[in-house]
Amino acid sequence: MNSSRLYSLFFHGNLVKRIAMGLVLGVVLALISPLFEGVLGFNIAEKAGFLGTIFVRSLRAVAPILVFLLVIAAIANKQIGSKSNMKSIIVLYLLGTFLAALTAVIASFAFPTTIALVTKEDSLSAPSEVSEVLGSLVLNVVDNPVNALFNANFIGILAWAIGLGIVLRHASVNTKQVMNDFAEGVSKIVHFIVSFAPIGVFGLVSQTLADKGLSELWNYVQLLLVLIGSMLFTAFVINPILVYWKIRRNPYPLIWTCICESGLPVFFTRSSAANIPVNMELAKRLNLDEETYSVSIPLGASINMAGAAITITVLTLAAVNTLGIQVSFGTALLLSVVSSICACGASGVVGGSLLLIPLACSLFGVSNDIAAQVIGVGFIIGVLQDSVETALNSSTDVVFTAAVCISEQGSNKI
Repeated sequence: MNSSRLYSLFFHGNLVKRIAMGLVLGVVLALISPLFEGVLGFNIAEKAGFLGTIFVRSLRAVAPILVFLLVIAAIANKQIGSKSNMKSIIVLYLLGTFLAALTAVIASFAFPTTIALVTKEDSLSAPSEVSEVLGSLVLNVVDNPVNALFNANFIGILAWAIGLGIVLRHASVNTKQVMNDFAEGVSKIVHFIVSFAPIGVFGLVSQTLADKGLSELWNYVQLLLVLIGSMLFTAFVINPILVYWKIRRNPYPLIWTCICESGLPVFFTRSSAANIPVNMELAKRLNLDEETYSVSIPLGASINMAGAAITITVLTLAAVNTLGIQVSFGTALLLSVVSSICACGASGVVGGSLLLIPLACSLFGVSNDIAAQVIGVGFIIGVLQDSVETALNSSTDVVFTAAVCISEQGSNKI
């Protein structure tokens, strides 16, 4: 295969195939790097991780301004009296998160797990009450707009963008067109960044395998099986049922498209916030209503957290089983509700759901010291757990948005 052919495969054509190629090349580089480390004096795979860092940083950098401008433009140009789909999407977000937590409870009862509680110091501070999570959400809403953009506070960005969009609905046509032009310009930048996804995945995979490998995960195989099994069940059983409820036809073509084109990239970036531009591009290719997805996608990155709810539930029940605490199904059902609420307040960064475990543990009288050790276990298994969790969270944003848009539009394109 000549160089021009390889270039064409890597930078043009189907994005999923290109990402798969980047994945394979990343694995190959990680495997052969140790052979040359003695000669070169450094590990090539670890150095290649810089490419992944650039890709993730680029997505995170463009995501806040993309959301801000798209939401303003969409609302400002929305026709007064036109129908909104947001209520139905939010219902799916919340229902899906609760059902995911309930799935995790049933899986934990069916396959009880225990963990070796090892002390692991961490500088991150976890909230101590559910009210603290809810209070933090309210404070994020009223955050300074510049500060919200600077810190990628998407709740605050959405609040200001919605407010400005509503006000600008009464602006002149020229003003609205300027907002559209800005939004379109940022969207083109996003499209350019996403085209480098194969290179980003190549770097991320190379660095992950070179740095961590998978050897340290074997001690937690059963815990990972319950966690990932619950997430896969949610992705391929719970979500399709909810989608079928909305569109009344085979949901799996949509499910598979979203997992391949949204879940696969975010599996390696492990950031819902960084995947917002990718999801926006996918929603556009699916011909969804821009007025809807420009709001629902960033909102979903903040509150649609099925994977986080599963992580909080499974790790909490694993700690409870380890301590020998008896749990009734009624109490576990309450845990599903609390986990769902906590998940909606989970940070959009790597390991964000782990910091909310102490809240769930407090239901069973588990001390913060023990809960902190559970967080430590979470970081150990995070190589796989957080990747699958984020893939479920982010891909479901598009799944539910598309389901509602298709049901309203009667689309048959997917």
